[in-house]
Formats: sequence, C-alpha cells, structure tokens
Amino acid sequence: MSIPNKHYGELKDSYLFYNIAQKVKKYSEAHPDKKLYRLGIGDVSLPLCDAVIKALHKGVDDQAAKDSFHGYMPECGAPFLRETIASYYNKRGVNLTSEEVFVSSGASDELGDIIDMFDRNTSVLIMEPAYPAYVDANVMAGKKIYHLPTGSDEGFLPLPKEDTVADVIYICSPNNPTGAVYTKEGLKQWVDFANRHGSVILFDAAYEAFIEEDELPRSIFEIEGARTCAIEICSFSKTAGFTGTRLGYTVIPKDLEREGMNFNSMWVRNRTTKTNGVSYIIQVGGAAVFTDEGQKQIHENINIYKNNAKIIMEALDEVGIWYCGGKNAPYVWMKCPDNMGSWEFFDYLLENIQVIGTPGEGFGKCGEGFFRFSSFGSPEDTAEAAHRIKKLLGKG
Repeated sequence: MSIPNKHYGELKDSYLFYNIAQKVKKYSEAHPDKKLYRLGIGDVSLPLCDAVIKALHKGVDDQAAKDSFHGYMPECGAPFLRETIASYYNKRGVNLTSEEVFVSSGASDELGDIIDMFDRNTSVLIMEPAYPAYVDANVMAGKKIYHLPTGSDEGFLPLPKEDTVADVIYICSPNNPTGAVYTKEGLKQWVDFANRHGSVILFDAAYEAFIEEDELPRSIFEIEGARTCAIEICSFSKTAGFTGTRLGYTVIPKDLEREGMNFNSMWVRNRTTKTNGVSYIIQVGGAAVFTDEGQKQIHENINIYKNNAKIIMEALDEVGIWYCGGKNAPYVWMKCPDNMGSWEFFDYLLENIQVIGTPGEGFGKCGEGFFRFSSFGSPEDTAEAAHRIKKLLGKG
C-alpha cells in the first residue's frame, strides 16, 4: 500500500528565489546603510487603476443589499465577464463565444489544474529557459517531460523539428524569462506541427498586453488552425495589476478534440466538479478592465513599465551587452559579460552597485550565463539602477 504521491520526491529544490533572498539578507545585514535597487521582482508595483477600484467598491456594495447580493457564482465564470472577454478577443479579429472562455482565480492556478485533462502517460515538451512551475506541475503529475533547450542564436524562440516528441507543448509568448515574442510565422509552425501530430499546445499569454507591434500575435488564436490544437491561458496580473487580487481566464475552443473527447466539455465538467467559481466582487473588478476607461488606465500603467524596460535596454546598448526582450515584454534577458556565470554576475551586481536581478540558471540549465531584469520596479529606482549598470559595465 502506498499513500503519498511519490512524484513529489522527484521535485528539485526551488532554490532560486530562496537563494536570492538569503544573499540579499546577508548583504543588507553587513551593509545596513546601502539602498538596494530591485530589478528582479516579477510582481507589479503600481496600484490597481481607478476604474477597477470603483468597480470593486460597487461589487462590495452589491453584496450589502438583498436585491443585488450574489452567493455562489457560476463555476465557469459569470456570464457578464465571459461575454466581456470574448468581446475583447472579437474586437481584435479572434472570433470566440462566451462559452469558450473560462474565468479562473489566476493563470498560475490554471496552468497547474489544466493538466487534469491529460492522461497520466502523456508526454510534455517544455522550452527552456522556462517558468519553473511548468516543470514542477508536471513532475507532480508524473508526466514524461522533454526539455527543449534554446539559446541566443535562435533568439530563444525554437521551432519544431519532425523528430520533436510531445503530446502537450508549452509555449509562453511574450516569454518569461526571456521576453522573446513569437511571430505569426513562428507560431504557425508550432500550430501545424501540433495538428499533424495530434499534440495540444498550452499557450501562456500572461504578458500579451505588453506587445506593441501590430504584426506580432497577442493570441495563438490569431493563427489559422489553432482552434483544433490549442488552449490559451491568460492573466489579469501583469495586464491590470491583479497579482494580489487574483483573476485570470482560459480559452478552450469547442473545436478542440482528441480521441473522441471534447476538451471544452471536459473542462466544464472539471470546473463544475472542482471549483465554486471566482468571487463576484473580483469578477466585477475584472470586467472594468475592458471598459474604454479601464483600457486607457491600465495601458498608462503598462507604459510606465515599458519605459522602465526601455531605460534598461538603453543602458545595455550603451555598454554593448547582448539582450532580448524588453520592447514587447516586461523582462530584459541579457548575456552576462566577460563569460560570467549567472550567480557570479548576481553577486557582482549586488556587491558593487546594489542592483538585484534574477540569475538565468534558475530557469533551466540553458539559462546559465544569462540574467533577467524586470521592469516592474519604480521609475526612479530603475533609472538609478540603469545608471549604475552603465557605470559598472562601461568601466567609466
């Protein structure tokens, strides 16, 4: 008799952010007078926009009156929010019905839960460097994991080969941690591959709102053929600052089927079995994101983060450091100078200029020798950090 899920014993220690915290703590204790400049944080730093705050207050007020009170919400999402999200896609030329949109408590939750729909013997392909939860969730589920290492020669945007093995394919674009964004042509190759081989793409679109170039796809459903091979998972966290409020959504087309099983119907059954829906108050706040005023306000915040990224990129350009990301993503992924290792460079920045980033090795072996900067900090700290980086790496 074996009770525990022994796959938990196969998990590697999540040492990345623990090690960062310990190193920063030790440095701060030794140098209490030094101000730290944090460019490693993946969390937003600006408050929720006014349109959302007003809507949240309305949601609270609704719960105080008998006529507008809401108890359990529909497990798949309130119709008003599902319809609003579908309309958001339709305005961008992606035709969805509200029944193809599922409201969730956040993209991270959904990325873990979605694995329920796949047989325990399915294999998964994870492109690295990667968001660590992709790997850990599949280790817990006992899946066979294939790692697809990528590098700067291909701009950290690998394309499929006919000998690629995968039942489930993870794609994150714009990517965390590299900030790289697939073109329509690149995504089309993955969609065609998935349809040829019967694979299913899990497309993480958490950073779609940061794309500023019209020709770059913000949804995989902009690609012909995606409705028969893809699931898209998106988040309000980085789009609208909901990291502490928790709200996301998943798109599962009714056309997606494998072996006579319909994934949209499967997910309806999963959600109605395993959840009691997302808070009415939070869903009201989420709907406000898609109003004209909400869109205006969230993009004002996103532009602040994008300007932070621009300041970081300009600093790296000035000192001749290779990087990708930044323009269409909140992350800048740079090559460590002088063949430094990721952790070596982390220590170098902390000790010399008190700037904190994230070592690339923490996102997979092929991240060694690279480093991630985040643009989610304050403009003032980002500008000072960029100045210090230029001075240190420019040797002047």
